[in-house]
Amino acid sequence: MKSQKAAISVAFDQLLSLRMDMANFTADWLHCDQLSNYVARMVSHDRPDPLRHSNLLSSVLNELLEMSFRSETDDGELVCAFCRCREIERVELTFPCPPRQRQFYKDVVLGLKTRQVLASYLGAIANDSAPGDEAILLGLVVNYDAEVQLRDFGAGTLTFIVDLPLGKLLN
Repeated sequence: MKSQKAAISVAFDQLLSLRMDMANFTADWLHCDQLSNYVARMVSHDRPDPLRHSNLLSSVLNELLEMSFRSETDDGELVCAFCRCREIERVELTFPCPPRQRQFYKDVVLGLKTRQVLASYLGAIANDSAPGDEAILLGLVVNYDAEVQLRDFGAGTLTFIVDLPLGKLLN
């Protein structure tokens, strides 16, 4: 992972924001795919290779939306903001999350900074009993060179902030 402070200190321009009631969002698993494809197409139109950019971004968004889908709560709102600063795409995903699950995510994100991420990722995808959300977050770091942050404002919600240098990825 690169320097978290570098990504935090620069100004990001918001390109798109969407809000959806969690009950409506969790009513159908297909919402994850539909929203990720829509957002990815909307914000990729001005990139040098919009189709490639949209495909990469859609994959990332789908994984994040599926994590929020599995939050096991229908109360509250799902909020997804998409921002950009030069070659860095930022996804800010806020959703209701029970305390136990929030703690799990905090532990995983802390681990992204303190352990060998590639080895942990390979172990997670090879182990059928490993939590899927852990493999997703590790995969974002390994496969997309993502920076992942977490904000917990209490009040039962959690925000993932994922910075993606998609324009710099070669494959």
